[in-house]
Amino acid sequence: MSTVTVAPGALSGTVRAISSKSDAHRNLICAALASEPTAFSPFTPSADIDATISCLSALGASFTALPDGGVTVIPGQPLEAPLLDCGESGSTLRFLLPVAAALGCGASFCGHGRLPERRVTALLEALQKNGCTPSSAQLPLSLSGRLAPGKYEIVGNESSQYISGLLFALPLTGGDCSLRIVGPLSSRGYVDMTLRTVRRFGITVRETEEGFEIPGGQHYRSPGTASLEGDWSNAAFFLVAVACGYGVTVTGLAETSVQRDREIANLLSLFGAQLACRDGSVTVSPGRLTGRRIDVDQIPDLLPVLSVLACAAEGETLLENAARLRDKESDRLATTAAMLRALGGLVEEFPDALRIQGVGRLHGGTVDGAGDHRIVMAAAVAAGISDAPVAIHGAEAVRKSYPGFFEDLKALGGSCHGVTVWHKSEG
Repeated sequence: MSTVTVAPGALSGTVRAISSKSDAHRNLICAALASEPTAFSPFTPSADIDATISCLSALGASFTALPDGGVTVIPGQPLEAPLLDCGESGSTLRFLLPVAAALGCGASFCGHGRLPERRVTALLEALQKNGCTPSSAQLPLSLSGRLAPGKYEIVGNESSQYISGLLFALPLTGGDCSLRIVGPLSSRGYVDMTLRTVRRFGITVRETEEGFEIPGGQHYRSPGTASLEGDWSNAAFFLVAVACGYGVTVTGLAETSVQRDREIANLLSLFGAQLACRDGSVTVSPGRLTGRRIDVDQIPDLLPVLSVLACAAEGETLLENAARLRDKESDRLATTAAMLRALGGLVEEFPDALRIQGVGRLHGGTVDGAGDHRIVMAAAVAAGISDAPVAIHGAEAVRKSYPGFFEDLKALGGSCHGVTVWHKSEG
């Protein structure tokens, strides 16, 4: 386990957003299902993306690095009874379970870390009702049979990844399909991202009052070349850091992105920070920050870094509708609260919310990263409003989504000790 210590200090300069992990998962899957190769650039590898690439390779695709740092995806035929190792990536597992079921290749799945504990029951039940039988309700498991066209339904408030996985898979069944969403749809932005991606690859999906319709007889078609958006979720850490008193510009961010985490810009303004957005760049200047009540149902990944912003603000902040965060890489409500308390923050934890009292400054200290990349990065940002250094145990968790996070922090003037270059091959 690696420990990185981040000293208090000002950041300045410009950093380019890495390519979106969420966008990459989706585009790589669609490219692997197409009939012709697709080239992507820019492309930022990470442990989660490595897991998707490994699983798609087992399903017959191959990947070639491009001189500019991009990647070409070459479709192929699935291996016989392939083993799909999803690493610690919930997206990889929940997206590819339905895809493998629709391909009918007899795939087996395994995972590591907390992934075998994460929920997939509702998704497996939907597969079982439509022709594919899982050997178990949790990892490791294998699939037998093949998904048939027809009527599907899935709960909408447990994980948007279930819906995305089915939207990838149902065009592969060959016939007409409908997907009914039961109850409210949480994290709608991630479903929108999936819809945009499948449509980029030639798939027609029609929205209905109850969910979606997918006409039969469709095939994934490569656009030839495609770009990946900059990652608003990971850019949020630097944007919040500058709101806490620094001056940094993040480039490569599309203001029209379907990524819901672009909401960080509006939230920073709501808290009182000063923002300037122009030509894909976002610059944040400090302002007088005031606590707010924020519904994070559609932006759950922002909760850890918003909690740091709340500590810097005056008054109380309530981050609510967050129960699904207990089923992430860590119990993210509990681990966010523990991080803040370790650094001198005042926080109350509820079943689906955190209430944070702004303290202006934290005292620093030692944080357990809890194997969660977003807890590690939030703790690093918290060093900016701390009176003493912040030591983060398990800092290598950043390789899950942003292996170069600490290098970018150092490039902006951050003082970090104990940093290892976490190459993608280590993920």
